[in-house]
Amino acid sequence: MGDRHLFDRRLLLVTGKGGVGKSTVSAALALLAARNGKRVLLVEVDAKGNLADAFEHRRVGYEPVEVHPGVLAMTMDTEQSLKEYLRLNLRVPVLGRIGPLARAFEFVATAAPGVKEILTIGKVLWEVRESIAGSNDIDLVIVDAAASGHVVAQLAAADSIRELVDVGPVRAQTDWMVELLGDPAVSAVSVVTTPEEMPVAETIELVGRLRAETNIELGPVIVNRVLPELFHRADEAVFEALAAPAAHAILVREAGLGSTAVIDGARLAVALRRSRAEHLGALQRSIELPLVYLPYLFTRAHGLRVTRLLADALDDELGQ
Repeated sequence: MGDRHLFDRRLLLVTGKGGVGKSTVSAALALLAARNGKRVLLVEVDAKGNLADAFEHRRVGYEPVEVHPGVLAMTMDTEQSLKEYLRLNLRVPVLGRIGPLARAFEFVATAAPGVKEILTIGKVLWEVRESIAGSNDIDLVIVDAAASGHVVAQLAAADSIRELVDVGPVRAQTDWMVELLGDPAVSAVSVVTTPEEMPVAETIELVGRLRAETNIELGPVIVNRVLPELFHRADEAVFEALAAPAAHAILVREAGLGSTAVIDGARLAVALRRSRAEHLGALQRSIELPLVYLPYLFTRAHGLRVTRLLADALDDELGQ
């Protein structure tokens, strides 16, 4: 069971353990939302600069660029975010690079928790607030957020700043951020995982931390790279029969199979599917959230074709 209402919100953050495919899933979610009539801003937080590759578009910077009809993309840059904050909120004009100020900011950020993270989540929430106010043409902001080891700090940054500052413009800025993040009609976070032991364990831990340390709504957990169920338990008896010497001799004579590689491959497929199903069972029992399943794509290719395939699978799952 999915959550079609994900796209009725204004902000969707996508996180997960590194290597589970959260960037590809973020792009697929953006493509599906655009198909559903939304104008989407897709934000890459880790500044790898390759999120636009999912749409076969050149790399993008801090200024949003349309990478596909209905999908704009940008890459987070904390220095640019600081300049924008100074210009918009403190009315400080900043021209060119802000080297000395940036170095001072780095010094403060090292000593004060949440200061650096607030520039990332603050920029995202600024776009969300502008969207709600009708000041931009964005319907939904989707964030390819930090990996699970860092995302909690980003989401809790506004609360951390509020604990440091009691009054003044900085406190006022964090108040509306906390309000937007805590509104389940506005914001949600979905964790991407794969049906393997370590990603599942990290997802269970992350969901627990998000519940304990933030106020953001949890959307469905998106399970990527789910293997197809090619065989059933009844087929195992067939595998064993075919591997017997007499049957194997017939396979060699009639089908030209000189080894048991095909049977071994079938056994491996069953074993992998079964072990991953056990991990998914543990995941569902532990987190009590809907799971959305995306298929394992047996391809080395990346780009728009893969993004479309995952968007199709998401459409099927979220529509259930």
